[in-house]
Amino acid sequence: MRRRSIHRSASDPTGDAVTPEPDISIRIFSEPQLLSGIRALVDAVGVGMGFFEKSRCLMSLAIDEALSNVIRHGYEGRKDGMIWIHIWRIPDPRGLRFVIEDLARAVDPAKIKGRHLDDVRPGGLGVHIITETMSDVAWEVRKDGGMRLTMSKRLSDEERQAVEQATQGNTNS
Repeated sequence: MRRRSIHRSASDPTGDAVTPEPDISIRIFSEPQLLSGIRALVDAVGVGMGFFEKSRCLMSLAIDEALSNVIRHGYEGRKDGMIWIHIWRIPDPRGLRFVIEDLARAVDPAKIKGRHLDDVRPGGLGVHIITETMSDVAWEVRKDGGMRLTMSKRLSDEERQAVEQATQGNTNS
């Protein structure tokens, strides 16, 4: 297995120590039908990292909402837009980091806000779901055009304990 160095990048808005190259990189077109495969991928990677089912479902929902927002708002429903999804494993504290990049219409990150939850109506909860579900979230305009959304999700204390117990059980076998 190849070892990679871990570093903290000044341009890393989440402050997570990650490897320079993502563990997984995927490029998709801005077609909603492709999102089910991404949800399945996020769930599978989450299983491998030790996330419980509820955490994996919420994490998959947050990624799905982020991608849906790129398709609906950034690309305005066009199916020919490019979206890049990068995933890193975070070693300590254990978790995952996701970066979603696009070449869609950019918006001022300061204007990205969820609507008030008192405003009861269908839709419009994507930003709220993303910010409440993930441990860290940062939107930025890419210098080459489009947007970048960086999110991380760390294991809960309970999940960390379960991973440690499973690891200890494997070493005692």
